[in-house]
Amino acid sequence: MYARKRLDIGCMDLASGLAYGALARDEAGLRGRIERWFSTQGNALACLSVRSGLDLYLQALALPRGSEVLMSSLTIPDMWRIIERHGLVPVPVDIETETLVPRVQSWEAAAGPRTRAVVVAHLFGARADLSGLVRLARARGWLLLEDCAQAFTGADYTGAPEADVSMFSFGPIKTSTALAGGVLTVRDPAVLERMRATQARYGLQSRWGFSSRLLKYSCLVALSKRPVYGAFVKACEMAGRDHDHVIQSSVRGFAGGDFFEKIRHRPGPALLALMLRRLEGYDGRRVEGRAARSRKLISILPEGVAVPGVQSPFHSFWVFTIVCDDPQAVVAALREQGFDATCAATLSVVPCPPGRERLDPRQARALLARTVYLPVYPEMPEREVERMAAVLREAVRGPRGRVQEGFSAPRLARG
Repeated sequence: MYARKRLDIGCMDLASGLAYGALARDEAGLRGRIERWFSTQGNALACLSVRSGLDLYLQALALPRGSEVLMSSLTIPDMWRIIERHGLVPVPVDIETETLVPRVQSWEAAAGPRTRAVVVAHLFGARADLSGLVRLARARGWLLLEDCAQAFTGADYTGAPEADVSMFSFGPIKTSTALAGGVLTVRDPAVLERMRATQARYGLQSRWGFSSRLLKYSCLVALSKRPVYGAFVKACEMAGRDHDHVIQSSVRGFAGGDFFEKIRHRPGPALLALMLRRLEGYDGRRVEGRAARSRKLISILPEGVAVPGVQSPFHSFWVFTIVCDDPQAVVAALREQGFDATCAATLSVVPCPPGRERLDPRQARALLARTVYLPVYPEMPEREVERMAAVLREAVRGPRGRVQEGFSAPRLARG
């Protein structure tokens, strides 16, 4: 069975990470090299995760309690929970299926007198055109944060120059993963200096904790190989376990305990050394191969199957998703033929503030409820991509698998 996703890290990277756990020492030097890779102007900050970075940024800003932060309505739940922790009010702004970001008019409609900032997420590997939002944010005096956690493609994009903050993740399932870590480019030097000062007071990430993480993910890398993965799925079935649940729980970043205590640490030298290795050794060929397989699949999908974000100006297909009326039926058909598709997602819909139910992001809810994640990556032979398209064609013909009305057919984006 083809695993739903392969971790973007090799055996030599994992072995190097384990060696760094014993040998890496120069925390400041490693951090500086990572930050210079992102910004020669000194605008970058390496941190434990994007969550840690957002928390640091909000601490440094100290916005008045009750200030509102407009957010793309589909994101990981930790992002809006961090905003709430700082006494701020996250306000969802519904997204468009074709681009995976809100229209400028939607940002305007959701804004109010207490709006202070906007957070736009580039989802699934798509990278949105921010020009309209940039103009609106500047006209209204809002801070603009872009969440690029799912959109990293190397040095070709280290953040929109017009954004106040650009956030990049190197967590376990991200492109060029270091199994943890984040980098923020922050274009206000005073705010960045306060963030550095706060992070300097944090305790250091545990060496043993990071080494244990490397060992766990080494097992998951081995597990993703096709014969092994099929045996794993069968073993879960025999044990009465849902393999979806097993996988999702194993890659959760900060599960259990006090979430804020966990994210408020400095990245250790071992993590920094592995992040630097992944950045300096970045090879775009895997991303290019992933995008090529994705474009191939789009070209042979059944007519009318919706591919979210396909009209974005750039798409690297970090994950490949389709939208259909009965995702469970489609998932079952694909799994029967050896493709471990899934409906499980780490994303959630940002809840509306009390009394603002008119802002309920119905498009995002519909998208999330009908999304299927397909296993598409460079290691998959082209003939298997074609076979998966054939399985999809049969799966969506019946009344239960039909494509959801109202979603547009794919048109290829660049990438």
